[in-house]
Amino acid sequence: MDLQQQFKKNWEHKKFATIEQRVLLAVSGGIDSMVMAELFLRSKIQFGIAHCNFQLRGNDSELDEKLVIDWAITREIPIYNVRFDTKPKCEEWKKGVQETARILRYEWLDKVRTENDYRYIATAHHANDNVETLMMNLFKGTGMSGLHGIPERNEHIIRPILFAKKEDVIAFSEAHKVLYRDDVSNATDAYLRNAVRHHIIPKVKEWFPNVVEHVNSSISRFAQAEILYRKAVEEEKKKLTEQRGQDIYIPVLKLRKRVPLETICYELFYPYGFTSAQIPHILELLDSESGKMVLSTTHRIIRNRDFLIITSIPEISTDIVVIEYTPCKIDTGKYKFSFSVEPKPSHIPTDNNTACVDMKQVRFPLILRKWKTGDYFYPLGMGMKKKKISRYLVDSKIALHDKENVWVLESDKRIVWLTGMRLDDRFKVKDSTEEVLLVTIKNEVA
Repeated sequence: MDLQQQFKKNWEHKKFATIEQRVLLAVSGGIDSMVMAELFLRSKIQFGIAHCNFQLRGNDSELDEKLVIDWAITREIPIYNVRFDTKPKCEEWKKGVQETARILRYEWLDKVRTENDYRYIATAHHANDNVETLMMNLFKGTGMSGLHGIPERNEHIIRPILFAKKEDVIAFSEAHKVLYRDDVSNATDAYLRNAVRHHIIPKVKEWFPNVVEHVNSSISRFAQAEILYRKAVEEEKKKLTEQRGQDIYIPVLKLRKRVPLETICYELFYPYGFTSAQIPHILELLDSESGKMVLSTTHRIIRNRDFLIITSIPEISTDIVVIEYTPCKIDTGKYKFSFSVEPKPSHIPTDNNTACVDMKQVRFPLILRKWKTGDYFYPLGMGMKKKKISRYLVDSKIALHDKENVWVLESDKRIVWLTGMRLDDRFKVKDSTEEVLLVTIKNEVA
C-alpha cells in the first residue's frame, strides 16, 4: 500500500473532518508539508494553504515563500501568506527563535482559520517526529504526559500524516516529483531535535531497525494508559489540595502517606512550573522546618507548619533600569543594588555580591537588566576568553528557575558584571586605578 492509499485509509478511519469541513494546511515549503499538500490535493479534500515567512534565512525564506505561493496558485488552491519580523519579536518577548516562531505561527494560523471558515489546521508531523519528541521528553525528564508523543488531534489542530515514516514521505516525493525546498538549518545540530535526528536515531536503528514503527506503537498504548492515569491523578488532587484565596494548601501528614509519593508530587507541582529534577527538594520540605521553600520561575512551595503552600511569586515591575548617577540604590523586587564611587581600596573585595570596577572604564548611563540570549562577557580570571552568559550559567550549574532572575550590569553596550557571580576582565581594578565603582547586591527573597 503506497502513501496515498495509507493516507486515504487513515483519513477515513480517524474521521479527521467531514466532506463539508475545510482544512487549512500549514505549509513551509519543505518536503513534509509539500507532500501533505499533494496528498490532500489527490484525495480531493477541501483545503487551503497557509505559509509563514519568518524572514530568518534571507533569500532562502523568499524562495520558500515563492514555491508555496506558486504551487497553490497553479492548482487554484486558496493561499494565505504572512511575513514576520521574528528577531525583533524574540527581543521583545525575551524568548528563543524557535519558541517565538511557534507562537507567531499558531496565533496567525488560528486567526486565518476562524476568519476564513476552516474547521481545522493540519500540520505535517510524521512518525519520525513522534519518536524524536518522545526521546527528547525522556532525556529531559518527563511525566506521563511526555510519553504520548505528538497527539493526532489537539483542539483545532490535526496531524493527518503522523502515521507515515520519513522514508515513505521521501519515496512519495520521488515517485510523484513533488517540488520542495530543503531548509539548510535542518542539516546542522543547532537545535536539539536535529541532534537527536542526526546522531541518536541512526545509532538506535543499528540495533533496532524497526524503531520508528515499534516506538510509535508504544506511544499509542501510552496515550491510552494515560487516560486511566489522569483519572487517578485527579482523584489524588481532590483529596490533597485545598484552595485558600490564590494559594493552594497541601497537608504534610496526608501527603507523606501517599503512594507512589514521587509521582503524586510531580503531578501536584508541575502545573506550577516545577520540574522532575526538583521533586527531591520538594520531598525534603516534608521533613523541614517552617520557612523553607522551593522555587519555580512563577511559584514557590513554602513549608508552613503542617502545610506545603503553593503561592505565586510577585512579578517584578521592570526588567531594565537606567543608572545615570551615583550614589544610588535600586530595588528590583528580588534584589537590592547599591552604587557608589569610592577611592581605590587597599584590598579588593572577593565577595561575589560585591563588584569593584575601574572607574576609567565606566561610561554613564549604566544599564542594569535581565540577561538575554546572545549576551557574552570576558569572565575575570579566564585570560580574556569570551564566554556566552548562557554557557557560563550552565557550567556554574545555576538552576533553571534561578537563571530567570540573573541580572547584568552594562556600560556602553559592554557587560561589566554578571551580578552576584563574576566581573568582566575588562573592568577589573588595575595598579593605575584611582577610583572604583562599588556595586553591591542583596537578595531580598532568600
